Amino acid sequence: QVQLVESGGGLVQPGESLRLSCAAFGSISSINLMGWYRQAPGKLRELVATITKGGYTNYVDSIQDRFTISRDNAKNTVYLQMNSLKPEDTAVYYCNLWQSGHDYWGQGTQVTVSS
Repeated sequence: QVQLVESGGGLVQPGESLRLSCAAFGSISSINLMGWYRQAPGKLRELVATITKGGYTNYVDSIQDRFTISRDNAKNTVYLQMNSLKPEDTAVYYCNLWQSGHDYWGQGTQVTVSS
């Protein structure tokens, strides 16, 4: 089994930054994809960014170079650096790990951007 533990959410003002972290524990494959998704109130969960173990990244267009995903393979940890946050970034952010045909999800961490 795999467990994902997220941290780093909170309440910030527009224009500020936050860094989310997600550590994976358990049976971690040598080949996997890690990423972040988010779900705003009343909306479907959407992809934010993904990163392969080799460091290839993919971002949703709306991020517009404000967010950066990275990972530490030795720690099985993925990060999401979020800069220039906007009120529309408010959502629950979920960590995801895909390996061997299975999806694993974290419990979610709330990010609220408000003045």
